[in-house]
Amino acid sequence: MTLILTIVTGSLYAQQAFTYTQYMNNPTPYNSAYAVVSEAGALDILGRKQWVGIDGAPTSFVLSGHLPIESIRGSVGLVAIHDQFAIEKLTEVSAFYAKSVQLTEETFLAVSVNAGFRNYNALYSQLDAYDPKFSNDIRENTGTIGTSVMYYDPNRFYIGASLPRLSMRSLGKASTEDERYNRNTWYFSGAYIYEIDDDIKVKPAALLSYTRTIPALFDVSATLYLKDRLGLGVGYRNTNELAGILTYFFNNMNIGYSFQNTFGKYAIGGSSSGTHEITLGLRFGDLYRPRIL
Repeated sequence: MTLILTIVTGSLYAQQAFTYTQYMNNPTPYNSAYAVVSEAGALDILGRKQWVGIDGAPTSFVLSGHLPIESIRGSVGLVAIHDQFAIEKLTEVSAFYAKSVQLTEETFLAVSVNAGFRNYNALYSQLDAYDPKFSNDIRENTGTIGTSVMYYDPNRFYIGASLPRLSMRSLGKASTEDERYNRNTWYFSGAYIYEIDDDIKVKPAALLSYTRTIPALFDVSATLYLKDRLGLGVGYRNTNELAGILTYFFNNMNIGYSFQNTFGKYAIGGSSSGTHEITLGLRFGDLYRPRIL
């Protein structure tokens, strides 16, 4: 309890951007322009549990889905995120519309806009009802808008930039007190498929998450794909975190698991119980070709 109390007390001032280990398999939650890359419908679910074994440790659930509009090379969809850390809870729901245009024979440019709402609750009085430091609970509801862009070849690579959750409360304002828990985050991402032969492919990927006044998070990974069915990956985050990633693709479904562990000065109490993450993805249309990009 003392550990969680210490971390929560400082979390108001040091919240990191929302990221997840298997970002390379489904970028839609942070860049909805990706929804048009496969030209098919999709439903993806993610569950993430950090610091297993510690009461009140961060837990996240993400749901994203979209349907194609084939006549205009577009897509409409929804992203929902629930993030809980001890007495802090953040829920976001956002609908998006994405559209792509063909630039060359092989490359496209996709743009997406989204709008939704964010609900944030921090019931600090539950930590210590008699300490004035924890007397002010926070309950916030705010609308959000956002935009994403992605340049891609559907068979080889993508490069994207996005600001998926711009709080309407912060529009036209300088730094304010509520930016401690209501910050806007930029995401820059990319991935490339390198084909060794018909049965073996390698996909390096990277994700940079930037929030003003907070150190940037940088993730890099490499995944080896065998026969477009089995993916074996490793990832590194600049907060001294290493991850192992396993993905299996069925005809129209994929399931993934990752374990991420911290080492060095960032480890909780000098060691970490690790972070477990499970994903499940369904594809509608294009049923017999797994999407590894």
